[in-house]
Amino acid sequence: MDLPVNTFKQRLKSGEAQIGLWVGLAEPYCAELAANAGFDWLLLDGEHAPNDVRSLLGQLQAVAAYPSHPVIRPPIGDAVVIKQLLDLGAQTLLVPMVDSAEQAEQLVRAIHYPPKGIRGVGSALARASRWNTIPGYLTHADEQICLLVQIENLEGLAHLDEIVTVDGVDGVFIGPADLSASMGHRGNPGHPDVQAAIEDAIARIRRAGKAAGILSADQTLARRYIELGAAFVAVGVDTTILMRGLQSLAATFKDTSAPTTGGGGVY
Repeated sequence: MDLPVNTFKQRLKSGEAQIGLWVGLAEPYCAELAANAGFDWLLLDGEHAPNDVRSLLGQLQAVAAYPSHPVIRPPIGDAVVIKQLLDLGAQTLLVPMVDSAEQAEQLVRAIHYPPKGIRGVGSALARASRWNTIPGYLTHADEQICLLVQIENLEGLAHLDEIVTVDGVDGVFIGPADLSASMGHRGNPGHPDVQAAIEDAIARIRRAGKAAGILSADQTLARRYIELGAAFVAVGVDTTILMRGLQSLAATFKDTSAPTTGGGGVY
């Protein structure tokens, strides 16, 4: 078997917008449903959803037969956690709460094998190498790893120009929920000040030659980000889609208005 090619990383370089879905139900069957829907990429959330290494493994296995590319968000940018996820076969990581170029540089080291990085060499135990049956895995694995860093507060924005210059960072994702909270507009990412900051950040990321990404379940905002050149845009979250569908169905038969789901206005 050949080393799988990271088509998501390839398409980032083309500038073509890739449309994604946030997957938080933490269950392989649900992840496969999302993969079957036709999204370009799926974010398997290990930060806020009830995922662990084993549940993420099951979801990677479930979506492997589909064109949708799995992106894993670890709970933290820790080298040990990153090593485990890469060994599972994840090729694209979206790391939350990156505030400085130094953090980004440490993450680049975490995703690469020595001598360039510090990723532990345990390929005989790794699904990523198909348990050492992929010829030349250790030589070529680094080429297919895609690192996305998440900027989601004022400190991250202040250091954005340094972060985007870090070699090995393939894209920068703007987290509007936490960013709006950081700016004093918690739960209101549509606030003009927040939107101005987001649009400025997208422009700065693109000027640096990196891919910009974001999440918004607001279709008008999502289309606006695509127009601005965002290269990977998540347009919904599976938990929200399911909840709204369930509420609507229940309200139809109970002859009541469907309750409005709360939240931060992003999901």
